Order: sequence, then C-alpha cells, then structure tokens
Amino acid sequence: MRFKSLALAGAALLSLGLAGPAQAQTEIQWWHSMGGALGEWVNDLAKDFNASQKEYKVVPTFKGSYDESMTAAIAAFRAGNAPDILQVFEVGTATMMYSKGAIKPVAEVMKQAGVSFDPKAYIPAVAGYYTAPNGQMLSFPFNSSTTVFHYNKDAFKAAGLDPDKPPKTWPEVALAAAKLKAAGHKCPFTTSWISWTQLESFSTWHNVLFATLNNGFGGLGARLVFNSPLHQRHFENLANMAKNGLFVYKGRGNAADATYVSGECAMLTGSSGLYANVKRNGKFAFGISTLPYYPDVPGAPQNTIIGGASLWVMAGKNAEHYKGVGKFLAYLSQPEVAAASHQRTGYLPVTKAAYELTEKSGFYKQNPGTEVAVEQMIRKTTDKSRGIRLGNFVQIRTIIDEETENLWSGKKTVKEALDAAVKRGNEQLVRFQKVNGG
Repeated sequence: MRFKSLALAGAALLSLGLAGPAQAQTEIQWWHSMGGALGEWVNDLAKDFNASQKEYKVVPTFKGSYDESMTAAIAAFRAGNAPDILQVFEVGTATMMYSKGAIKPVAEVMKQAGVSFDPKAYIPAVAGYYTAPNGQMLSFPFNSSTTVFHYNKDAFKAAGLDPDKPPKTWPEVALAAAKLKAAGHKCPFTTSWISWTQLESFSTWHNVLFATLNNGFGGLGARLVFNSPLHQRHFENLANMAKNGLFVYKGRGNAADATYVSGECAMLTGSSGLYANVKRNGKFAFGISTLPYYPDVPGAPQNTIIGGASLWVMAGKNAEHYKGVGKFLAYLSQPEVAAASHQRTGYLPVTKAAYELTEKSGFYKQNPGTEVAVEQMIRKTTDKSRGIRLGNFVQIRTIIDEETENLWSGKKTVKEALDAAVKRGNEQLVRFQKVNGG
C-alpha cells in the first residue's frame, strides 16, 4: 500500500514536471572592469540574456581596473579556476594573443557552439584589431571606443564662445582655452589616457607611425618612434598650455573624466564611452566633437583607433561551457542588442547592422555628437593608422605616464621626456620579443 501511494506521488510529481533532478543551468563566469553606469549596462546584458533562455546563466563579476582584472585572470588560469570570459582592454591584445594555451579563439568557440558567425558583419576597423594574421578572429569586440573631444556648452556660452562650434584644430583648442581661462575657468582643458589620446590616436589621426613595422602589426621587431618632430611639436604646445594654466593634467588613466563630468574642466579629450556617464551625471549641456588635429600636416585627419576592450574566452573549459559562451556572444551580436548597447553607452556599434539600425532610428539626429566616434572609425585606414599592437603595451603606457609627468612638473624637456619614453619602451619590446621567440 505504501509502495502504491509512493508511486502515485511520483506520478503526480511527473505530471507537474518536477520529477527527477531539474536541468541544472550551466554558469558562465564573466570577469569585467565596468563600474558605475557601465557596470549597470553589463549587469543588464547578462540579465536579459539569462531571461532569454533556460540553459545558461551568465554571472558578471567586477574585478577592478583593466590592469587588475587581467592580472587576476592570469593568476586564476594558472590555478585552474579562470573565468569563462574575460574583458581585456585593447593594449592587452598582443599579450593575450601570445598567451598560447590560455585562450581559445572566438571564431573556434562560435564554430564549436554551432552558432552562425560572420567576421565580416563586424565594423572592419574594430574586428581587424582583434584578428590574427591568418584571418581568424581571436576575441569578441565588445566595448570598443575611440578618442573624441568632449566640451561643456554652458562653459563655452559663459566665455563668449559659440557652443555649436567646437574647436577642430589644436591652435583653436589653445584659443578656446585662453577665453575660458579669461572667463574664470580654472581648468579649461584636460585629457584622460595621455598615451592613448595624445600619442597613439594622435599618430593615426595624423597618419604618422607610433611604432615601426606598421605599429607592430608587421611583427615582434617593432620599435617605438613617437619622438618624431611632429610628436615633439605637439608636446611643446601642451607643455606651454600647462605653464599658462590652459591645460591641467589630472592624473593617469581616466582620472580626468570625473573632472569633466563634475563641470570642473571645460574641455577633455577622452573616450567616446564617457557618454553614458556625462548623460547621466553631467549637470550641463554637453557636446562631442572630433579629435583636434594640426591643419598643416598632410593627410590629417586620417582615422582614430579603438580603445575600450574585447571579450576573450579562456582555455580549459568543457564543451557545454563553450556552447553557452558562443550563444551569449551571438546574443550580444544581435543588431537590436548591439544597437541598444551603442546608444546607451557611447561605445561603437560592433556590427554594421547595429550602426544602420541606429542611423535609421534617428538616434544620431536626436543626439548630436554620438555619431562622431563612428565617423572617425569608418574612414579607410592606412598601414600607419590601422591600429597599434605591441607586446608589454601596458608597461609601455606606464612608462609614457611617468615620462610625461616629468614634463608637466618641469623636470625634463619635451625631447628628454619623449626620448626617454621611447628608449625605456623599446627595452620592453625587446624583452617581449625574446620571450615570444620573435
């Protein structure tokens, strides 16, 4: 009798769909470096994907700055507990490429997951950066940004400047800064990411080399050359602006971003990805314009290069995990999802379809300036402007920070600072080449 009632209970459970162990979801661990408004965006992407299907659960975890998350993931990989997906900033690309055995190329993951994947669907200037010489896409373009010029329209008005006519050239930036200072502004112009905005993007925008061998795309023998007469001229101008209180250095990385969002600094060269933060937290009318250039340099402006980060898939996981990763990346590539991400953050649309969808929706017309980053990136690239891919690039950027800080503090001349940065940076490239057999 007892057996019969148990059987009936079992049948009842079966009819409710509760019998046996429930299908466990496969958890996909995703380590990232997005805080604030961008952290909310990342969490929403995971939440929406998780709600769209039942088999996989993407778990995003903030792991500190880009440097910190990369270091943590390498340590976790050695310990055998790496995440499935790691967000790596663009300067870590060469390091990840040469981390044989630590990563699984995205093209391979998508194939294994049985997900349709066409590298040609992605914006070429973005996809090209994360593609191996054999044409295989290694990582997934996620939050690709580029360098743009942000300015405070209210501050421009107060200083008697036309808020709808931002400075387009460096001489115009200096003139606008002088007017802002005369109107009482303590920080007319600042910049985040000194190396990225004032040396790397500056070089491609003016179609001059930052490093030999097409900025490292031609092999591990590349050496730095950003102490050319043009680079020196630009830093002489910045140093003069700093002496006269027109340019105020606010620290490394994106430290300067907060001083622009708060209204302290009126003009900033920085990431297009700052848009989400300014839109949410800025208490002023703001504008976005193209990166300034020197009008007497032939071929300028050319195109800017990407910043931001891509998603790398770590090696050593089982097939079910890779299937989940592939499905998640395919979800992020959907035109509607990619377009919404672009419109929300100011990062570039990763696919052409997402760009077209955004354009059709009238978003660029309603939000002037949001198209600037895309237009700077979709120009034709040259061998000098495709991008910069160097080993030990994180260390090189730190060296550039150190040496340019010597310049702002008056400890070194422009020539001394740039020559020292090139010399010390090249030592890093030689080291990377030796380790990786180049």
